[in-house]
Amino acid sequence: MNVFKCMYIVKSFVCDVFCVMCRTPVGLAVSIGEACCAYVLIVTAVYWVSEAVPLGAAALVPAFLYPLFGVLKSSEVAAEYCKDTTLLLMGVICLAASIEKWNLHKRIALRMVMIAGAKPGMLVLGFMCCTVFLSMWLSNTSTTAMVMPIAEAVLQQLISTGVADTQEDSETGLSFGETAISIPEPKKEKESKNSRYPTKRDHMICKCLSLSITYAATIGGLITITGTSTNLIFAEQFNNRYPDAKVINFGTWFIFSFPIAIIMLLLTWVWLHFLFLGCNFRETCSLSKKRKTRREMLSERKIHDEYIKLGPISYPEVVTGVFFILMTLLWFTREPGFVPGWTSLFEKKGYRTDATVSVLLGFLLFLIPARRPFSRAPRTTAGGGSTERDPDPLAPMITWKDFQNLMPWEIVILVGGGYALAAGCKVSGLSVWIGRQLEPMSGLPPWMVTLLACLLVSAVTEFASNPATLTVFLPILSALSETLKINPLHTLIPATMCVSFGVMLPVGNPPNAIVFSYGHVQISDMVKAGFGVNLIGVLVVMLAITTWGVPLFNLTEFPDWAIDRNVTGSL
Repeated sequence: MNVFKCMYIVKSFVCDVFCVMCRTPVGLAVSIGEACCAYVLIVTAVYWVSEAVPLGAAALVPAFLYPLFGVLKSSEVAAEYCKDTTLLLMGVICLAASIEKWNLHKRIALRMVMIAGAKPGMLVLGFMCCTVFLSMWLSNTSTTAMVMPIAEAVLQQLISTGVADTQEDSETGLSFGETAISIPEPKKEKESKNSRYPTKRDHMICKCLSLSITYAATIGGLITITGTSTNLIFAEQFNNRYPDAKVINFGTWFIFSFPIAIIMLLLTWVWLHFLFLGCNFRETCSLSKKRKTRREMLSERKIHDEYIKLGPISYPEVVTGVFFILMTLLWFTREPGFVPGWTSLFEKKGYRTDATVSVLLGFLLFLIPARRPFSRAPRTTAGGGSTERDPDPLAPMITWKDFQNLMPWEIVILVGGGYALAAGCKVSGLSVWIGRQLEPMSGLPPWMVTLLACLLVSAVTEFASNPATLTVFLPILSALSETLKINPLHTLIPATMCVSFGVMLPVGNPPNAIVFSYGHVQISDMVKAGFGVNLIGVLVVMLAITTWGVPLFNLTEFPDWAIDRNVTGSL
């Protein structure tokens, strides 16, 4: 531990010295705006990639360097740190706080696993499906932290009954209740005496299920604009750079990304099954009760008992579910495109966004009582035992403390720092200069440019944080697209999705670290499985952007809103 601590101190010192040294020739000796802006961009990027200081703190670098170098006024920089997506995120966090407070996420997860069953293949698929669904609306980190304890309880049940199941494998059948069940499973290879797993197959199941959760959380975050912070960064930077585009909203993003998530979910499940459980899908995915072992039946009983402990669905859960459905419907019907949305009912256009809906419903959660109106029934405990009167019958669905516990303020400041960097690049002319340096790539076809961008981003994000990587690359890819006369969405959307594929190392993203902390997988397992998932992701995203993404975003031509931006930037 002392060695690692010394390495961290040396890393921070080296980064600080580098930033100070490069300031003299770039920031002070040269007075042109492009050089000053480039210096600020380099310093911020170095801090983000090295994580010598917290990401949120590094995002504040433009707040004091831009005014010092005369790139932007202090008031102009401050305005970049709070945008429309900040309000959108705050409203979503209110809903997420209500979901977590009233255990709606746990009910959804357990119910879906009960439907899938305890066969290893179906169990993994069931956990992946519920994780993808939850990650659409909650952060990837929160989803993994919520689902992983449920999966761990199931895995411990598998391990605790593994010895008895191994003994039964040598027999021709077993008696469970009054039914004789045939078990045609092969003899299992035992683990070493020091292992906590009864058999090697048990260890493989634990690896497969653990990794499937972090990959499913990443896949689910791709589906909605609010699913992950990188989607929010893209949406705000794109709308800020191309205000006349009006093509990115909750509906268009969902239509494009949902098929990607479904394809990735199935292919990732097949890949993990092949890697850890083998190719015998018929045995591990059978829904027949006659092929279930005693261990699988006990696991199903454990999941059922956990669900029973939740009791009947409560009034706060119903309210949270209604708000969840209502928020989704209002997002979809705001401006669907093929028919007039509900915003057409208002006289002034362009005033209402997805953030308006999000904040409105989030605010109502602070007002609506968590207790059913006109109900005099006492509050019951989770086990259905003793009861007591609620001390505050008007207590709201969520409190400010509930919101504060989930609100990722570091991400908000990080996103704001990205907006500030983008604004500085635009005002100083650095983005135009970068675009001119990329003109030699004009001979490449659009799909090749997009593929190179995806591979580069997915490689860098394995070692740097996803938001920081995307924030650095978005202005560069935007300038590249404008220079090559390619629809910016052709490169920006795939890069935004591929930046989430940092799945090969525990440091790639927080969900990886959470799963790794449970001790079922090693780094070699994550690298081997993550490489396949990364490759699957890049290929599926490339398939999407070259097929159904073309008519959805009109990618075959250089749009007017990009032409206007290109002409303005050149001037």
